[in-house]
Amino acid sequence: MDNKVEETELIVITGMSGAGKTVAIQSFEDLGFFTIDNLPPALLLTFIKLMRDSGKSMKRVAAVMDLRGGDFFDSLVDAIDNLSKEPKVSVTILFLDADNQTLVSRYKETRRSHPLSPGGLVLGGIKKERDMLIDLQGRAKYIYNTSQMTPRELKERIIADFSTNTSNVFTVNVLSFGFKHGMPIDADLVFDVRFLPNPYYIEELKPLSGLDEPVSSYVLQWNETQMLIEKLTDLLQFMIPRYKNEGKAQLVIAFGCTGGQHRSVTLAEYYGKLFAEKNKTIITHRDVKTRKG
Repeated sequence: MDNKVEETELIVITGMSGAGKTVAIQSFEDLGFFTIDNLPPALLLTFIKLMRDSGKSMKRVAAVMDLRGGDFFDSLVDAIDNLSKEPKVSVTILFLDADNQTLVSRYKETRRSHPLSPGGLVLGGIKKERDMLIDLQGRAKYIYNTSQMTPRELKERIIADFSTNTSNVFTVNVLSFGFKHGMPIDADLVFDVRFLPNPYYIEELKPLSGLDEPVSSYVLQWNETQMLIEKLTDLLQFMIPRYKNEGKAQLVIAFGCTGGQHRSVTLAEYYGKLFAEKNKTIITHRDVKTRKG
C-alpha cells in the first residue's frame, strides 16, 4: 500500500473587509482549488489533517480567514506558523487591501456595517481593522490593492499569479499611475518620472496616451529619458535576481507621472517588454482613461 503523502498547497486569503475576498475565493474555485470560506484559524491544522485522512486528492486549497472568525482570528498567525512546520504543506498568504475611501464607499453601496463597528461609523471600524492586520500584512507573499480594480481585473490578477502549479514562478508586475490619483500602496519600487518632458502640453498628443506610438516616441526621444533608462536598467538588472533569490514571489515596479497617461505609461510599457524576455511579466496601467475607438 502506498502511503506517500502528496504536498498540499494552501492559499490563505485574508485582508481588509470589503477588499474583495468573495471575488477572490470564487476565482480560486474556478481555478480548481478546493475552497472554504470563513474558516476559523484554530481549525486550520485540523482541517488539513482531516482532508488528508479522507483519502481525497486535494493538492490545492484556498481558504478565506478574516474578522468573521471573531476571537479565532487572533490566532491566525500562530496557526500559520504551526502549519508551516508540517511536512508536505506550503502556505502562501494573499492579502487584499484597499484605501479607506474606497472601503467606505463599498460599505455604503452594500449598506452593511463593519464587523468592528456594528451600528457605528464604518471608518472607525476600518482603522481598527487596519491596525490589527499590520503584522499579518507583513507576512503576506502577495498583496493586492483593489482600490482601482474591477472584480474582473481582480480575477485576472489571481489567474495570472495562481493558474499554474508552479508556485515558485517569479512575476514582475509593472504599473503606471498618476500621482494626482494617489500612490499605489502595493508597489515595491516607485519611480517618479515627472521630470521628463510632458506630452500633455503638446496639443495633438494631449488626448493620447503612452500606448500610442506618437506619445511613446516623444517621451523616449529626450536625452533625459535615455539617461534614465540606462541608469534604471542597470539598477533593476542588479536588483531583480536578488529579489528572486530572497524567495519573493513577485515584484511590483511602479512608474508615476502627473496624470498616469503619458510618461509613466511609456516607461511601464518599455520595461514591461524588457522584463518579459526573462521573467513572467504583467503590465497594468492604473489610470489610463478609457478612450473610444
